[in-house]
Amino acid sequence: MSLIENLNWRHAVKAYDPAKKVSQEDLNTILEAARLAPTSSGLQPFRIVVVENQDLKNKMVQGALNPEVMRDSSHVLVFAAWDSYSNEKIDKVYDYTTDERDLPRGRFGSYTDKIKTMYNAQTPEQHFAHTARQTYIALGLAMAQAAELKIDSTPAEGFSNEVVDEILGLKELGLKSVSLLYLGYRDQDNDWMASMKKVRIPMEEFIIKK
Repeated sequence: MSLIENLNWRHAVKAYDPAKKVSQEDLNTILEAARLAPTSSGLQPFRIVVVENQDLKNKMVQGALNPEVMRDSSHVLVFAAWDSYSNEKIDKVYDYTTDERDLPRGRFGSYTDKIKTMYNAQTPEQHFAHTARQTYIALGLAMAQAAELKIDSTPAEGFSNEVVDEILGLKELGLKSVSLLYLGYRDQDNDWMASMKKVRIPMEEFIIKK
């Protein structure tokens, strides 16, 4: 199937079958699609926390707008962004990049000095606003890859960030949760969205030509 066909197939599932689990192979493919997402300056300023443990999911439902969806999904992917930029984080990424490319460390020093100066003039709140936005590109690619594998998904911002961050110990990792992606297989009898027509605004309204 084409990407457009896969995107027409998928919808935000409202009920999952807790007995059906996503295989490790398929999960790895979805995660790889997210890992390959482009990010600003190539810094990949976020991580994905994979939650499969049922006890953890049961704890995380506190404050969730759709607790049953979180609880019954096969996996919960937590997209968690850096809470701030730092010179050390930037150097670590670029040292790894140059090492992997067999280039001398500092090869991109003029560029990294420039972005360090830019970020050092900003607040941690501004940093997080920027790192959080990076996660949505990876989220979209993960959903597209899941659809290709005919694995259902539900993106979610309707949850308590404080609860999730506390349960998963994200603060100690210098991370803050941004969004979730529930993965699994729909419960056809209870997923009320499954039988409904997919609706988006018409192309002529969606696209503005200048």
